[in-house]
Amino acid sequence: MQISSDIIRGHLEVVILKLITEQDRYGYEIATEIYNRTDEKFSIKEATLYAMVQRLERKELITSYIGTKSKGSKRRYYKITTLGRAYYKEKRREWATLKTLMSRLLEETDERN
Repeated sequence: MQISSDIIRGHLEVVILKLITEQDRYGYEIATEIYNRTDEKFSIKEATLYAMVQRLERKELITSYIGTKSKGSKRRYYKITTLGRAYYKEKRREWATLKTLMSRLLEETDERN
């Protein structure tokens, strides 16, 4: 079963930031990690990914640089900034709260029916 992009769309920024906090990454690597970590249930479209990293750069949450040449053209790597780390931590706290609230809401609804 594939996961609808509508469900995860609002959380993609924090997912991308999470991956970049682990190590500097290039676009295709980010997309592949998302696909693999969701057990192949969600794939991010290339256009969506690049629009998001551009937005994160404009917000100064990440920076980019051209890495060394590897099997073809040079790759653009993304690196998290200090501001990006703080933003990521804030969004993780929000996610924890949301997860708790959604669990409560859905469990209560299920029990009544």
